[in-house]
Amino acid sequence: MSQFKFPVINPLLHNELRLKIMVALDSLKSADFMYLCQITDSTRGNLSVQITTLKEAGYLNVSKTGVGRFAHTVCRITRRGSEALRSYEDGLRRLFEQRVPDKESDNQKQILH
Repeated sequence: MSQFKFPVINPLLHNELRLKIMVALDSLKSADFMYLCQITDSTRGNLSVQITTLKEAGYLNVSKTGVGRFAHTVCRITRRGSEALRSYEDGLRRLFEQRVPDKESDNQKQILH
């Protein structure tokens, strides 16, 4: 049995829209809902669901002002969110740099141990 393991990457951020939201907010620090909708080319419904997911994970703070059609929603990345994004980026980098041992060399290592 192989001892080789790929680096673990955050599955929560391994979603295209959630990743776009996080990268945008990491750069901007905050953005309103409609601007995020525009720059991510997302529907309002999908964006709302993904923002809620990121908020529940502690990656975003979401503040709402106004009522009904006149509500204004602003999202801000949290420290935890920034740290998760950096970790995700590092994990992807390690994943692409990873050299997978061929089956024969991996089996040889097991025999020697």
